[in-house]
Amino acid sequence: MASKRMLKCCKGVLSCCSGPPPDMAPIGVRIKVLDRYVVIDNGIIQLTLSNPDGIVTGIQYNGVDNLMEILNKEDNRGYWDIVWNDQGHSGVFDVIKGTNFSIVAQDDDHVEVSFTRMWDPSLQGKLVPLNIDKRFIVVRGSSGFYTYGIYEHLEGWPDFSIGETRVAFKLRKDKFQYMAMADNRQRVMPMPDDRLPGRCQQLAYPEAVLLTNPINPYLRGEVDDKYQYSCDDKDNKVHGWISFDPPIGFWQITPSDEFRTGGPLKQNLTSHVGPTTLAMFMSAHYAGDDLSPKFINGEYWKKVFGPVFMYCNSSCDGSDPTLLWEDAKVQTVIEMESWPYSFPASKDFEKSWQRGSVSGCLLVQDRYVNDMDIPASQAYVGLALPGETGSWQRECKGYQFWSQADEFGNFYISNVRTGSYNLYAWVPGFIGDYKLETTITISSGEDVNMGELVFKAPRDGPTLWDIGIPDRSAAEFYIPDPNPNYVNRLYINHPDKFRQYGLWERYAEIYPDSDLIYTIGESDYSRDWFFAHVTRKSDDNSYKAATWQIKFQLDTVSQDATYKLRVALAAAALSELQVRFNDATLNRPHFTTGLIGRDNAIARHGIHGLSWLYNIDVQSGWLVQGENIIYLTQNRTASPFQGIMYDYIRMEGPPTSG
Repeated sequence: MASKRMLKCCKGVLSCCSGPPPDMAPIGVRIKVLDRYVVIDNGIIQLTLSNPDGIVTGIQYNGVDNLMEILNKEDNRGYWDIVWNDQGHSGVFDVIKGTNFSIVAQDDDHVEVSFTRMWDPSLQGKLVPLNIDKRFIVVRGSSGFYTYGIYEHLEGWPDFSIGETRVAFKLRKDKFQYMAMADNRQRVMPMPDDRLPGRCQQLAYPEAVLLTNPINPYLRGEVDDKYQYSCDDKDNKVHGWISFDPPIGFWQITPSDEFRTGGPLKQNLTSHVGPTTLAMFMSAHYAGDDLSPKFINGEYWKKVFGPVFMYCNSSCDGSDPTLLWEDAKVQTVIEMESWPYSFPASKDFEKSWQRGSVSGCLLVQDRYVNDMDIPASQAYVGLALPGETGSWQRECKGYQFWSQADEFGNFYISNVRTGSYNLYAWVPGFIGDYKLETTITISSGEDVNMGELVFKAPRDGPTLWDIGIPDRSAAEFYIPDPNPNYVNRLYINHPDKFRQYGLWERYAEIYPDSDLIYTIGESDYSRDWFFAHVTRKSDDNSYKAATWQIKFQLDTVSQDATYKLRVALAAAALSELQVRFNDATLNRPHFTTGLIGRDNAIARHGIHGLSWLYNIDVQSGWLVQGENIIYLTQNRTASPFQGIMYDYIRMEGPPTSG
């Protein structure tokens, strides 16, 4: 369990402390129930919750009476919320307030409390049709608390969908002004007042502002946008805020991804100006409506979100914020190693002994790369609800369990909840998705060994040429420097320079008179292939389509043979990719994706959204001996944010024998 509360600096010197003095044993956990509040205290941290709402109104720690924003109303401090839709309502934002409070577990070692809100038909159209049970846990000797939620939709209840659900914490702006979410993604942040009229200029959408008169003058001229601090779920383990006076850290730690939706590459918000810290469970960010679960025909559904851990630490020396950050990372490892926790009281949260595991070895078969099956090195292998190949990235009702294979393709997926799953995988360096057709049933205590599995990567013929790296990202392509008037200094000379604002506008500046032309054998995709295929702004402020060209040579064309063009996309936002061979004027393209995508990754500074793969049969009559040109047109042009990101393009010749 999470019990290591002595904060260490990176060299192991005890320069900081977040728990009781070393010579004092932690006191037992105490709870006090008042008319309007529930107070849980373990001598290190005191958690105050509204009764029966279950809103976090106060966190007392290290001599500070309340870490939460005391200027906010009590129901706008620490809360669970949900955005839902039904036939008569769209985008309803609901701060979830309980109607009944109970103590579900209480002893010296821990206290767990429950705040429930039950639904019945009289509430139709007024509240989301879910029974919701919010839980909070404080344990002995811990400088933090846990929270988890249980959502249940009973059979026969009304149809609805969920756009988003999360836990949000809004901290004191006079204390917490330094945010950290990675070793190379931390900084002094603007104040919330800096986003008000008179201190900023709104940019292309409400979330993005240019700081013109910030309280901290050093930040003048920077862009602030919460989406610049998004993160893939696989990397989104800990983030939070630091106060310098007194030196205190407040961290949101997510020890498991099992209850998140969309798999390891799903992107979510983390911490942003407020100061706000989020634990995201479901969202449509970087995906669109595909990641909004829809419940129809009265289907039954139940899911446990969390527990997540809100961790506080403190330092005797506030001059170096990395001490608190380094300790938060250590604590994250402790929490991950403790998963699944043994202490949650709900029977719906399966403990370690109730779970199972899956192991095996994944190989890749691609005879044009190697005559032998080769290890699926660093493959992402996971379990998700049964579905179609690749459906895991749009799956948003069940649990998912993922691991990354070693260099030999060996994988081990531990602590899997009981139930039925398909096994899915994708392999960096290869296009396509793997799915084991057999459904795997996990029973308590069972280790299912799958032996060797073989992923037959999409392939018809030899590679004539390719562009990019098949890794479900556009990061390897050319990412321009931002307009110097719209910079976030954190991302200057940073590997994530794609998170700068306004890069979509740079395309027309770099290609003012004609569109991108890429010549196989001469061009370099890291320099000559723009990371996003965007629209082009016209003088009348309208937008027009951009047509890119790929030029390549063929010494011969095999008559009556079929070539293959494989186009893997890393993102798409209300776009249509049209492909033409050797004739840009064709009214009807040789291939079109149709309208696809709502991930909005271009506007939200992502380098990928959802993955798409198109395998295009190319008739030999479309090709010529000598120079060929493929014309790629993104023809939806209502907005500057409509466009696609390519992951990888490969042209294959006809199949060869042998």
